[in-house]
Amino acid sequence: MPNVSVIVPNYNHARFLRQRIDSVLGQTYQDFELILLDDCSTDESRSILQGYADDPRVRVELNDKNSGSTFKQWNKGVRLARGRYVWIAESDDYADERFLQRLVTVLEEEPTVTFAYCRSWRIAQNGQPLGYADWYLADLEPLERWSADFRADGSEECRNYFVHVNSVSNASAAVFRKAVYDQIGGADESLRVCGDWKLWVSMALEGRIAYLCDPLNYYREHDATVRSKIRETGQGAGEHLRMVAWMLERVTPTEAIRERAYAMASLSWIPAVLNRHISLRRRWGLLRDALATDPKAMRRLIRQALVAIRLKVALEFRLLRQRFAGRPS
Repeated sequence: MPNVSVIVPNYNHARFLRQRIDSVLGQTYQDFELILLDDCSTDESRSILQGYADDPRVRVELNDKNSGSTFKQWNKGVRLARGRYVWIAESDDYADERFLQRLVTVLEEEPTVTFAYCRSWRIAQNGQPLGYADWYLADLEPLERWSADFRADGSEECRNYFVHVNSVSNASAAVFRKAVYDQIGGADESLRVCGDWKLWVSMALEGRIAYLCDPLNYYREHDATVRSKIRETGQGAGEHLRMVAWMLERVTPTEAIRERAYAMASLSWIPAVLNRHISLRRRWGLLRDALATDPKAMRRLIRQALVAIRLKVALEFRLLRQRFAGRPS
């Protein structure tokens, strides 16, 4: 039996696949199986995946029908996994060759740790470096916290950090215990965007977590990701709201942390509610969810709407001045 099962769930990422797979096969830690999944890609993905089928470490599993869900693929991969530990290596990312060696060592030495993750680099579609992927965590605490290794009680981490935002910036950065994944029921397939967030929180609540500050993972940002597509429809904002409500049923943060969690969620749902390109039905649904979750939702919405109106009036006034300034006297 392999000690680690590496799952690469792919859909139309042919241009990134070879770098992804080669970065797994080239790991310094070699006690693993590699499960390559494809969700009915329409590009050259399947021929690329089949090119690795002769490697004894590799299993290729091709769907006959598109599942329509990232998290259904995760659950399928974990069901197929034979290892004690699982690494979901997203098909558009890649890793440092020391990734598995470092994270598996933590899980082997610390049995109460449910998952271990590392810092990630952000890279553009063409591979150009963009900095650290955890830049957004600066709103919670100075990034020095993520500049050093740490271990943390999972419930405390949820209460103080996860309740605001998913602090695991990329799923490819984590290795977890398969037994814990199975124990919590796997990833929530009803979610499109926040399934990974809910997964890390659920596993964290079962024990401790570990973090390594070495950036051993490369997270690729591009316009074809599920997250970028869902953001355009406002669906991600609704899931964010529901995630905050779900977590607040399980942890009891201070009032200051609770308020900040609501305020950070509003940065997602308010722009969606004010966005006329999103369907009216979805916008009303978002507002209902916000009113049911956040006691100050209407106050936040009105404040942001007034800011938007002031900016629009200022812009119109400036355009009028420019128009009249250009007329001959």
